[in-house]
Amino acid sequence: MKPLNLLTDAWLPVLRRSGPAVIRPAQITERLNSDPVLAIDWPRPDFRIATLEFLLGLLATACPPGSHGTWHGWWQAPPAPDELDAAFAPLAHAFVLDGDGPRFLQDRDELVADIEPVERLLIEAPGGSTTSKNTDLLVKRGVATTLSRATAAITLFTFQSWAPAGGAGNRVGLRGGGPLTTFVIPDRTSLWHLLWANVPLGTPPAAGELARVFPWLAPTLTSEGNRTVVPEADAHPLQAWWGMPRRIRLNFESVAEPLPCDITGQPETRIVTGWRQRPRGPNYAQWGRRHPLTPHYQVKADAEWLPVHPQPGGIGYRHWLGLVVDTAAKLPAASIATWKRDRLRDSGADPYGAVRLLAAGYDMDNMKARAFVESEMPLPGSADPAGQEQLDELARALVESAETAASLLRSAVRAALFSPGATVKADADLLSTVRERLWDATESRFFAALETVARHPVDDGAPDPERSAWLNLLRVTTLALFDEAAPLAPEAGSAAPRIARARRFLGIALRGYGRDGAALFKALGLPLPEKAPRTPT
Repeated sequence: MKPLNLLTDAWLPVLRRSGPAVIRPAQITERLNSDPVLAIDWPRPDFRIATLEFLLGLLATACPPGSHGTWHGWWQAPPAPDELDAAFAPLAHAFVLDGDGPRFLQDRDELVADIEPVERLLIEAPGGSTTSKNTDLLVKRGVATTLSRATAAITLFTFQSWAPAGGAGNRVGLRGGGPLTTFVIPDRTSLWHLLWANVPLGTPPAAGELARVFPWLAPTLTSEGNRTVVPEADAHPLQAWWGMPRRIRLNFESVAEPLPCDITGQPETRIVTGWRQRPRGPNYAQWGRRHPLTPHYQVKADAEWLPVHPQPGGIGYRHWLGLVVDTAAKLPAASIATWKRDRLRDSGADPYGAVRLLAAGYDMDNMKARAFVESEMPLPGSADPAGQEQLDELARALVESAETAASLLRSAVRAALFSPGATVKADADLLSTVRERLWDATESRFFAALETVARHPVDDGAPDPERSAWLNLLRVTTLALFDEAAPLAPEAGSAAPRIARARRFLGIALRGYGRDGAALFKALGLPLPEKAPRTPT
């Protein structure tokens, strides 16, 4: 059986308007008017997100738009599949999965090592220590023992792109383990338009630079002696899409009768059942802000920009600052910033809510995957720069005030339920839950407020009714959640005075009094009340 080439062979499962299909990458623009490709169709969400990254990396490497005008041209009149085939052709030799020469995302050397089960390429799969100790209680072993080559290809890409910590010498991905990835989802339904909405501007690499773009085309730059791989000096910046932190070789077997892939069910006579690895793969350093799909943050001013990673609790509007709106220490992904600044205006998209934001990634606890997090939410915008700035300022005010209210609520519940001096972790389940409930209860109103201002900007100097309405919502919601968590009922017994006192101070703060109340009103840009209330709320 001939080797699988990921550019010239059909291997990507997709959904067309007419139903499921398998295509090669250049076919993403095939039959756009009659039967377009709508979505990726892997049965796993991490594979679907990783495939979007793969295709975007391919476009960014082979045929990136050199200017906004070029981008707009292919947005309006997408290239035909043969145009994309021609653009991809110079890269085809780097995308052979199982040939005799360089293999896609695999080490040049054969790697003498024990064979590991193929399922350990799945990020959530239990590791060797967990399996040997029989502690794989929630995520069981044996989920996948046989993979088709297509499934093995996307499994390998997912693993190399998002590689978690893996023990001594086994390096993490270029953006760390399980980075957060964000995409603009435009109001056009085709997969092509989703990809092109997020593609960065750039220039294709020269032929002589390809070994610096695709590290498997050259001897591995191992991390022996604490060597690092930094952009420009050791690698082309486009390697941000094609990082290869792990030294891996897949084991391919040919069988007489087709065997089904354990993930997709697709039968094949050339299968993957294991892999070998050696430690000390490339140790990527100083790649902050290089990947266009990942937001970044700074721990302190002038520190290195670090990629954002999902945390427990999922992704929601509470993460808006950093996902969509920049702050001094948080920057959205370049794809989001470029869409807001340049592309929304010329895309013909409805700016008032039809465009959406997709954020996804693994919530990792060092080497362990706690969950794969995926969230989609509205991305209201304005084609007018002044209108967009007003929208961003409103979003900052709403999120920062909700953060203040959530902190007030958590502190009040803690004071109501626990005696002074009691040792209670700030992230204790009860306190964490009541805080999360505040975010959940106010999320729909957040997006409604943004859409209202996107449609009807507030005149300079005029009062903003959305901010006052938001304050009232926070006040009502916060007190209601407090009463549920710490009810002042007869069975409260000796805790009743403590509960009453905590609610009184919470109500005072929510009306703008005291240091915490001042912080709440300041976040919303509202004037403070003139004097303290005579009676507690």
